[in-house]
Amino acid sequence: MPDFFINGQPVHAEKGQTVMQAALAAGFYIPYFCWHPHLSVAGNCRVCVVEVEGESGGENWSEIACNMPVSEGMRVLTDSEGVRRLRKQTLQFILLNHPVDCGICDKAGECMLQDHHYAYNGEPSVSTVPKVKATKYFPLSSRIVLDNERCIVCSRCIRFTREISKSHGLGIQNRGDHSLVRAAESGVFETDAYSDNVVDLCPVGALLAKNFLHRARVWYLQATPSVCPGCARGCTVKLWQRRREWKLNHLDPRQNTEIARVTPLANPAVNGPWMCNKGRDLAQFFGRARAGQPMLEGRPAALGEALAAARRLIDDAGRRVALVSSWGSNEELAAFKARLAGRFTCFVKRDSLPAPGEPLQDDLLIRADKNPNTAAAQQLFGTAPIAFPDGTDLVLVWGEGADFAALPRGAKVIFLNAWLAPENGHADVFVPISVQTERAGRYTNFAGHVSRFERCSVAAPGVAHAEDVFARLAATAEVA
Repeated sequence: MPDFFINGQPVHAEKGQTVMQAALAAGFYIPYFCWHPHLSVAGNCRVCVVEVEGESGGENWSEIACNMPVSEGMRVLTDSEGVRRLRKQTLQFILLNHPVDCGICDKAGECMLQDHHYAYNGEPSVSTVPKVKATKYFPLSSRIVLDNERCIVCSRCIRFTREISKSHGLGIQNRGDHSLVRAAESGVFETDAYSDNVVDLCPVGALLAKNFLHRARVWYLQATPSVCPGCARGCTVKLWQRRREWKLNHLDPRQNTEIARVTPLANPAVNGPWMCNKGRDLAQFFGRARAGQPMLEGRPAALGEALAAARRLIDDAGRRVALVSSWGSNEELAAFKARLAGRFTCFVKRDSLPAPGEPLQDDLLIRADKNPNTAAAQQLFGTAPIAFPDGTDLVLVWGEGADFAALPRGAKVIFLNAWLAPENGHADVFVPISVQTERAGRYTNFAGHVSRFERCSVAAPGVAHAEDVFARLAATAEVA
């Protein structure tokens, strides 16, 4: 395990590490475009160049840090005058044909080219030759468009489809300043369940997500850490919404609270730096029509009235069954266990099943169970298949996914659900409950790893938190 020096300071490196890896691990930043810690080394952007001091008074030499292994005693300079000169020249070359259209680029504010140009170049182009024109907004798939004029041919996207998603969906046509990233003619990029990761990987504004195109500037948004509920993997993610200080006053007010985009929150224990396309579409999932009105046999009622009626049904029933949600948080499941489970025969139900055409499972992230907290629910309430004992006269249904036609005939139904659905009005008591974005909590994934999500929106009046509902149902009827 070699020891070497960066800018005169001793640094310990692990065996086989490159200068780039060892420097970043030790807190020395080296700029890069094409390098990525989870992809193979391409070494084609050259901006990570460093200077190595010659031994025994020999002449210094320069090389790219991403592909240079550490050797014992080597002395590396990451920000010398010579290094800054080489990086400036590299950026001048990269910007020869790159349009300076930052004002309309969705990558503005997150663009590595902007950052490195500001740090190492900061001057107008020296070229007097018109920039080479290329295709604009070329559709790589139904989800992603490509601006070839902005592409710096770093090949990150190509390597991702070859090494991570394994679809081999992207490649490079032609050479030199005529090189173009293109989707494979077989169309496999369209069906790549992880294709949207290339938008995050792109260090410039070349690859763009259609569902975020021209919607907002990143400095108008803030990210809330959350957990994707799309399957039992429980990928950690960021939910991006408009900052309160940038509230829109004269446009659709929903733009102030809706989820503008979803990106991965790197977590080595769960999903690494990736997530699947289904998770990217959480904005559409959470944007579904919500239930906001408690009901008694389809009749609007006040929340207190509905809870009091539910409590009376529980008290009057002789044989009670509860269908427990596999989307409930650890905290909600524990609350139900402590407050109400003793009065019910409990079964865990699958709130969500795979949609037609949805990838079932793979070797990267996607799991066949399309529910985020089945592991925690089954740990508390068992794995027995749903069955209704003879004489069941009350069923408490928590969450989506229950087949109301299969419920015992004549049994009373208490239904807790967040979304508009025909079953809401068919229940004897219906209570609208909050969704994940309206509360904080934790999920336990299939491997037992616990991840936390935070609240990023406020529940509407009349919508209750499930934990509060369980507490009030467990109280006396007079208190409820």
